[in-house]
Amino acid sequence: MSKTDKKATVVIVGGGVAGLAVGNFLLRKGISCIVLERHGRDYIEQRQRAGALDAGGVRRLREWGLAEVVEGHSLGGLDSGVPLLIDGERRQWKRGDDDSEDADGVFCPQQVLVRNLIKVFLRDGGDLRFGAEDISLHDIDTGHPHVRYRDAAGSTKTVSCDFIAGSDGFRGVSRTAVPDDVLTCSAHEFGYAWLTVMTEVPADPPSVLAVHSRGFAAQITRGPSTSRLYLQCPLTDTIEQWPDDRIWHELDARFGEPVTPRGPITSKQVVPLRGVVFSPMNYGTLYLLGDAAHLISPMSAQGMSLALHDADAFAHAVVQRVENHDSGLLESYSDTCLDHTWQRQAAAVRLTETMHDSGDPSYEGEFRKQIARKNLANMLERPGTGTLPLGTVDPLPQSPEPTAVSTR
Repeated sequence: MSKTDKKATVVIVGGGVAGLAVGNFLLRKGISCIVLERHGRDYIEQRQRAGALDAGGVRRLREWGLAEVVEGHSLGGLDSGVPLLIDGERRQWKRGDDDSEDADGVFCPQQVLVRNLIKVFLRDGGDLRFGAEDISLHDIDTGHPHVRYRDAAGSTKTVSCDFIAGSDGFRGVSRTAVPDDVLTCSAHEFGYAWLTVMTEVPADPPSVLAVHSRGFAAQITRGPSTSRLYLQCPLTDTIEQWPDDRIWHELDARFGEPVTPRGPITSKQVVPLRGVVFSPMNYGTLYLLGDAAHLISPMSAQGMSLALHDADAFAHAVVQRVENHDSGLLESYSDTCLDHTWQRQAAAVRLTETMHDSGDPSYEGEFRKQIARKNLANMLERPGTGTLPLGTVDPLPQSPEPTAVSTR
């Protein structure tokens, strides 16, 4: 059975951070919108993802009256106490000014932010439809687009709208609606991967990073009783090469001390590190947001912040169009978001290469390792002293030669 549903100003495809943020933003301005999410509510509220928002992301939520969705979570950026282990020696990031970009950041696991955004959206009367399967976009190059989907009961529904927000992730259907000869993809492959491991072990402190001659490593909280482990590894590695005992042994080696407590490992995945940007970020009445438009190195912890930037830019553009009949912000949406995205990509590449090239020289060579170590030194406090004078380089300890036990 096919049914044509009521018209909405905006149909939002995807109920992640970007889509739910747009929904909440528009709802506060009285602009009708419908959020279509392929998965069920339990799935997206429990899906374990990284969780950090920079000062800009926090500010945008506050400006839209949504400070409550991150209340109770720790504030502060890299200079707030996140330790870095350099060949087992504990170091601290150089402290920035109180008004620096990281000074008002929030660490909030993504599933928690999603859960809070859903709660507020539904509480305030938002239209959120879970289990929307077979979503397809139609007539996006006209002034009368519509979205078709199959609901949980098996009925096919069509929703007409003025604009579509494609926020359904990197593998979603929204971007595929843009003709191939319109969309360009720019990508950078870093040449290594992370073995990401979910374990039923709390992280204390919530985040620890390590640079070691055997490679980068980290343990980051994903909630009160779980954390995710990260180990730099070759692109060719498979999870079969990483039994549980090897994972814990390697984490011990790269942290320079035994990691406790230990607990069950529930999932493993090898994830290549890369950056991807699609351009333009809009076509006709379709606007791409978040991972549907770009991926950024996870080392930067900027994924959610980029999603909120896109959501904020798109929501402001729609509000201006509806309230003032002015399409200026919609017309500049792609350029505005791409400029911000490329700024963040540039910073992400610098940070990712610094943290990874500083460790195992078998990936990029000894020359790049020494350059990365000097760059890293400029980001850290000198042990036992205050911030270094501008232009001073704090030499890092030279790492020992890798042992005969290979991480390959």
